[in-house]
Amino acid sequence: FELKKVAIVGCLSPNGAGKSTTMKIINTYLPSSSGQAMVCGFDVQEKPMEVRKRIGYLPESNPLYFEMYVREYLEFSAGIHRLGKQSKQRIDHMIAVTGLGKEAHKKIGALSKGYKQRVGLAQAMLHDPEVLILDEPTSGLDPNQIVEIRDLIRNIGSEKTVLLSTHIMQEVQ
Repeated sequence: FELKKVAIVGCLSPNGAGKSTTMKIINTYLPSSSGQAMVCGFDVQEKPMEVRKRIGYLPESNPLYFEMYVREYLEFSAGIHRLGKQSKQRIDHMIAVTGLGKEAHKKIGALSKGYKQRVGLAQAMLHDPEVLILDEPTSGLDPNQIVEIRDLIRNIGSEKTVLLSTHIMQEVQ
């Protein structure tokens, strides 16, 4: 399949059908056994570092450091992405975009699941990737949190290519 720039595309299939595996291959986390995957013109097996620079990824099991504060975690992530002098500006922007302003001084472990998802989204977008890959981004959220995360994804999708996976038809709609 091929995705257009600046689009939101939902990958819909039952649990166990390979959505997460496909996303991990696209993200260079898993090698493919056959076929070819390219992101922004780069082959995921031949140029994995170029692909990683262009992708923001939020896996289904959001890997956060619960003992870190929100801003501290984003500073840590900015260091990994080597954002340098842009770090503070990007962190402030992501906190604003994801609605984490009131939570930025809290430890991640003290946040609700919805706010933890927002931290994961902020981290995935911190380096301003061209493509955002979200693996079941609303899994386990309450109805209000689902609406908020959907709105956030809709806003992000007006500027970036977003690929999200789900097994729920309403999510794709």
